[in-house]
Amino acid sequence: MTFAELVSRARGLAENGRRAVLGIAGPPAAGKTTLASALVGALSADPPPGLGPDWAVHVPMDGFHLADVELERLGLRDRKGAPDTFDAWGYAALLRRLVEDRDEMIYAPGFERVVEQPIAGSIPVPRSARLIVTEGNYLLLDEPRWTPVRELLTEVWYCDMANDERLRRLIERHVRFGKTRDAAVAWATGTDERNARLITPTRDRADVIVDSLSLS
Repeated sequence: MTFAELVSRARGLAENGRRAVLGIAGPPAAGKTTLASALVGALSADPPPGLGPDWAVHVPMDGFHLADVELERLGLRDRKGAPDTFDAWGYAALLRRLVEDRDEMIYAPGFERVVEQPIAGSIPVPRSARLIVTEGNYLLLDEPRWTPVRELLTEVWYCDMANDERLRRLIERHVRFGKTRDAAVAWATGTDERNARLITPTRDRADVIVDSLSLS
C-alpha cells in the first residue's frame, strides 16, 4: 500500500465520529515510530469537518517502559526492552480508558530516548481525539500480560523491513543516543535481537503488512 492509501485507511477507522485505536507493531527499528508520526502528521493537517488537528494523536507504547530503578530491583536491567520490562497491564488500562471515550482529557506517558526513561503525563489526549495511533513491539504478542492489548485495538499494522537494513538502522540509533559503536552492536545483536525473534512470528496476526522501506 502507498502512504496515501495508508492515510485513507487510517482515516476510515474513525468513521462516524467513533473513537478508534490503530496499533502499529514490529521489531526494533522497523519504522513503527516513523510511520505513526507521519500518519498523525498527515491526518492532523487534514482533519474531518468540525474537528481540529488534535483529532489524531500519537500515543507510543514506550511510555510504559519500567523505570531503571524498578528494572534494577527486578534484576532485569540488562534485558531492558524485553516483554517483561514493560507495564503491559498499565498500557492495556490506558487503551481501555481511551476506547471507553468518557474523559475530557487523558494524559499518557511518553518516553525520552536521551535518558531512556518514561515521562509521566506528557501526552495530552483530548476528548476531541477520534483516532489514536499507538505503536510498539509487542502489540500482537500472544502472552497473558499482552493479550488484552490486541483486544482493545481497532486494527494492527505490522512494519516489515529487511533484517540487514533494520539492524543497521538500529545500531545507528543506539549510537545517536549515546552508546559507543561497540556497545550499540552488542545490544542490537544481543538483547534487541532476542526480542526481534519473539516479535517476528506475530506478523501473521496483523491486519496490514507495511513495507517500511517502500515508504522511506
